[in-house]
Amino acid sequence: MLLGVNIDHIATLRNARNGSEPSVIEAAKVCLKAGANGITAHLREDRRHIKDIDIYALRKDINCRLNMEMAATEEMQKIALDLLPDSCCIVPEKRREITTEGGLDVANNPEYIKNFILPLINNGINVSLFIDPYENQIEAAYKSCAKYIELHTGSYSSAFGTDLEESEFQKLKKSAQLAQSFGIKVNAGHGLNYDNVKRMHQISGLHELNIGHSIISKSVFIGLENAVKDMLLLVNKI
Repeated sequence: MLLGVNIDHIATLRNARNGSEPSVIEAAKVCLKAGANGITAHLREDRRHIKDIDIYALRKDINCRLNMEMAATEEMQKIALDLLPDSCCIVPEKRREITTEGGLDVANNPEYIKNFILPLINNGINVSLFIDPYENQIEAAYKSCAKYIELHTGSYSSAFGTDLEESEFQKLKKSAQLAQSFGIKVNAGHGLNYDNVKRMHQISGLHELNIGHSIISKSVFIGLENAVKDMLLLVNKI
């Protein structure tokens, strides 16, 4: 299983002072040195953390697999087709949300999503759809021609350690099995941390975990390289 490190909140910290520190590029280099398999960055429409200059610099200056998270908008499609990241993860966005609040509603917009992602796929970009672990969303993702999905693990992460943990986990497990039966590769992410990530090994065939906030938070105390290495120890046991 691969680990993609989301470095959005390096940019959040930098933007708090509208300065240049800490450097998104240097953070990416540290993550890769520690063994991360790729870098994820979300270029939001409101540019609240990652900026255009960041995403282009990551593509130009860092020799790594770059995963660009983005909304399904014409602006972002143009940027992705110009940038040509290795992969794109299509996510929903709400202007006032603190972070992504749920999965992309592919089931209610199947033709739009299909037409949106096909130009990306045709230009060699691996496209994943960030969706909730529901059967109708999995089926819609398959019909949209997506070869990857990223299961939204937020509900499981929030329920971890409570009476709802098992039911939320089983949704992820069953959804992964269904997607794989369609030939779709399955990633997962959102809210995963050093405790709840341990159950991911029970989901057969997971391709990649994308984790950011927990790693960046731990790095405050032990350094970014060590924080990535500690997460890799857990992921590599999966």
